[in-house]
Amino acid sequence: MKLLLLTVGPTDDPALRAQIETYATRLGRYIPFEMESIPDVRSRGGLDPAVQKAREAEQLQRRLQPQDVVWILDEKGKEFTSRGFAQHLQKSMNAGPKRLVLLIGGAYGFDPAIGRLAQQAVSLSRMTFNHQVVRLMAVEQLYRAFSILRGDPYHND
Repeated sequence: MKLLLLTVGPTDDPALRAQIETYATRLGRYIPFEMESIPDVRSRGGLDPAVQKAREAEQLQRRLQPQDVVWILDEKGKEFTSRGFAQHLQKSMNAGPKRLVLLIGGAYGFDPAIGRLAQQAVSLSRMTFNHQVVRLMAVEQLYRAFSILRGDPYHND
């Protein structure tokens, strides 16, 4: 199985980019892992949030393949402990998908079309975080999940 983290817009902060890359490199030791970002669709004149989400949805959908298993990261999604997330990830991998795609939306979240497309909505917290910070949290939790599954000493209960 391959794992893809698909996001909206670039990570602007160099410190965040460095941390994300650190965990992405570590994660790549466990599973083929890629990160991809679609261009940010915001306009200087101000774009209606619904229109912005619809445009982002179109771009995200173009990056997906019909056989992909899609999870969105959303504060309204299912919450897990780190061990519970690892078990859920293992269960999904055992089902044999070719690719698991985790989506992180833009500043306004997801268009309803993306919500309908997703097989799972996962919450990293009920709090709202900057979508760039969520990238770091997601990659770290994926790395943590795989370290749990492999019995490596990264995670402490």
